[in-house]
Amino acid sequence: MAELWDILDENGNKTGKLYERGCGIPLPKGEYHLVVHVWVVNSSGQFLVSKRTPNKSYPNMWECTGGAAVSGHTSLQTALKEVKEELGITLDPKSGEMLWEFKLEDDDSNNIYNAWLFKQNIDIGGVIFQEGETCDAILADKHKILQMIESGEFIGRDYFPYLDELFERCDKL
Repeated sequence: MAELWDILDENGNKTGKLYERGCGIPLPKGEYHLVVHVWVVNSSGQFLVSKRTPNKSYPNMWECTGGAAVSGHTSLQTALKEVKEELGITLDPKSGEMLWEFKLEDDDSNNIYNAWLFKQNIDIGGVIFQEGETCDAILADKHKILQMIESGEFIGRDYFPYLDELFERCDKL
């Protein structure tokens, strides 16, 4: 069954049009779809990060959980769904806050990103990986994540332009 996305205008409003994921036709300029980044930080300042499977773009690289919103889903619903699907973790919606929204446009896609931060302690032993999506997970502090970016193991700052602000905000927790 095809995965359908709501097409959004430049302000993030639904246009009433749908887009079929993987159809091979890029979204026209001025049309977007919603993608979420989900950062989960525990009370020790460690972030839950996962490793992408070898079959995905950015193979075997580390990242926060994320994904595209399917038609009818809000940003929060998408954040909760992606973490549950990719890692088997149920987040408390009350522990999350959408901190940043930004747009990235390239030849392949036009995305409006919502970056979420959930403050919740996670049992790393309870993580269940989604076949074809994730293959490992760790708890890493900001220094470890920055080392991983520097060494090319973690998806870089172009994809997470708010990273310094995220770490600064979490330092104050």
